[in-house]
Amino acid sequence: MKDLSNYRKSYEKSQLIESEIPEDPINLFHKWFYETEEFGSIEEVNAMTVATIGLDGFPKSRVVLLKKFNEEGFIFYTNYNSEKGKAILSNPNICLSFFWASMERQVIIKGIAEKTPDSISDGYFDSRPTGSKLGAIVSPQSEIIPSRQFLEEQLNDLEATINISEIERPKNWGGFLVRPQEVEFWQGRPNRLHDRIRYQLQNDFNWKINRLAP
Repeated sequence: MKDLSNYRKSYEKSQLIESEIPEDPINLFHKWFYETEEFGSIEEVNAMTVATIGLDGFPKSRVVLLKKFNEEGFIFYTNYNSEKGKAILSNPNICLSFFWASMERQVIIKGIAEKTPDSISDGYFDSRPTGSKLGAIVSPQSEIIPSRQFLEEQLNDLEATINISEIERPKNWGGFLVRPQEVEFWQGRPNRLHDRIRYQLQNDFNWKINRLAP
């Protein structure tokens, strides 16, 4: 067994102080997101972990890409018939998390997911590269398949028969909007006395802000 007890780092890049933060978490997320993007050391700043409770009762996490965020919440896209999609449709209480190591920051979002309107899903699907559109059609996401060759043959067959200009979004593929109920911002600090600020939604407009012990 490899001993990792000496893997240590001192966090000293920034701080998170109540007097310097906005009243709602979306504005702070916006600030942190673009600061991380401008720092330039993370290839996909919008990569996030989505944690769900599966139909088997076990939690499961996976990394997906955030595609939009605004005052309503956070949007990503998936196959609704996938393991992830079925889990969310069964239990829409999910968790999103971002870890931006270069900035010594984490964001953890508890929220309630709902399908985006067809118009939103259609618009994003139409903006995707052709290969991504075709991949969404041919892949029975999360299902057992016999081989890699099976997927490639499915793709080749589709490319040979479909009019590229008329590709439509599959009805089982689309977006989820996660409406945040609680958002925690974590900023690494020296001596493991990290800053943790938690926003909790009290009603449709007001957020309760607390500092948590690290």
